[in-house]
Amino acid sequence: MSSQHNSYDVIIIGGAIMGSSAAWFLAANRDFNGSVLVIDRDLSYSTAASALSVSGIRHQYSNAVNVKISLYGTEFIRNFETSLGNDPDVPPVSFEERGYMFLASADKAHILRENQAVQAGCGAATVLMTPDEIAKKFPFYNLDDIELGSFNGSGEGWFDGYGMMQSFQRMARKGGVEYIANEVVGIARNGNQIVSVTLKSGEVIGCGILVNAAGTRAPLVARMADIALPIVPRKRSVFVFDCHQALGQPLPLTIDPSGVYCRSEGGLYITGKPPENDDDADLNDFDVDYAQFEQDIWPVLANRIPTFEAIKMIRGWVGHYDYNLFDQNAIIGAHPEVGNFMFANGFSGHGLQQAPAVGRGLGELIVYGEYRELDLSELSYQRILANEPFIEKAII
Repeated sequence: MSSQHNSYDVIIIGGAIMGSSAAWFLAANRDFNGSVLVIDRDLSYSTAASALSVSGIRHQYSNAVNVKISLYGTEFIRNFETSLGNDPDVPPVSFEERGYMFLASADKAHILRENQAVQAGCGAATVLMTPDEIAKKFPFYNLDDIELGSFNGSGEGWFDGYGMMQSFQRMARKGGVEYIANEVVGIARNGNQIVSVTLKSGEVIGCGILVNAAGTRAPLVARMADIALPIVPRKRSVFVFDCHQALGQPLPLTIDPSGVYCRSEGGLYITGKPPENDDDADLNDFDVDYAQFEQDIWPVLANRIPTFEAIKMIRGWVGHYDYNLFDQNAIIGAHPEVGNFMFANGFSGHGLQQAPAVGRGLGELIVYGEYRELDLSELSYQRILANEPFIEKAII
C-alpha cells in the first residue's frame, strides 16, 4: 500500500496499541496540526502482542513512575468513551475491576511491604493482608506457606485490550492520521537526524520525527538507524481452563510466589507463567507449550487453590513480549543524540496498561518538546548508555 504524500511530520513504525495511542494523542491535540503516517506490516494485527495479551492493569509496582503510569491508565480505561471524546464509534472496553492479589512467603513479605508504601504514596489503594484476612475474603486459597498478601480491588483488573487498540486506531484515522500496510526496510540518517524511511514497496518517505513502536521488531528498526536496542522476543503461553466446581466468587489476578498467575475469565480461568528456560523466541513461533501447563502450572494451581485439582484445559495461545534484557522496563522518548528518533519499546509484558500514559507522553514530547503531565524521563534511552538500570521489583 502506498502513502498519500512523500513526506510527513511524524512517521510511526508499528500501529498496534503503542503506535496507535501516540497517533491518537497527536491527532487529538489542538496544538498539533502536522501530518502523521503509521506504517505496519500487518494491519490485521493477528500476531501482535496487543491482540494476544491477557490485558491486565495493576498499580502494584515498586517504582513510583510505573505506579503513576498505571493510575493514569486506570482513569483513562474507566472513562474510555469519554477519554476518546464520546464518539459513537468508541465502545466500552469492559473493565473488570477484580483486583490483583500478590502472595508472598516469609522471605519475600518485606518486598510487598516496601512496594505497598510506594504505591500508597502515589495514591494507589493497595492493602496488605494477613493470611487470616485473605482467607476471610477469599476462602478458596491454601495459605499454609503464605506470610502476606497485597491486594487492590480499586483500579486493578482486566479489560478488552484489543478493543482499546481498535478504538485508538479508528479515532486516529478520524483525526487525519494515515495508516498503510507496508514494511520499513531502510532508514536514512544524516548525522544525528533521521531524514527518511524506505519501504518494501520501494517508496522513500521523508519524515520530521520517527517513532519506533514496532514491538518485538523494534531492534530491527533501530538497527537500520545504527542504534542498538537490548530487546528480544520472549514467548509466553497462555492457557484457558474450566473447573468442575465453582469457586463461588471471581478470582482476582493472583500471582503465586512460584510465578504462576491465574484469574477469572467469565465462567472460565486464564493462567500462565514465564517458562523455566526463557530463551529468545523465533518471531514466527506461536506453538503453544502444553507441557508447561501439565508440568509447571497445574500442580501449582492445585496446591494454591485445591478446587483446581479437577480442571479441564479448554485452549491455549502464544504471544511474544518485547523483552528488555537491560532491566525489563520500557524505553520511552527521544534518543539523546539522534533527537528525532523516538522510542516506545521494551514493555516486557506491560504495554497495554501503559499505553495511555505513554501515548500521551510521546505526544507531549513531539508537540511541546517536554513531558507536561507525567515525567517519563526515568525510562529514557539515556539510562542504557549510562548503564543505570531502572529497578522494578514487581515484574510478572
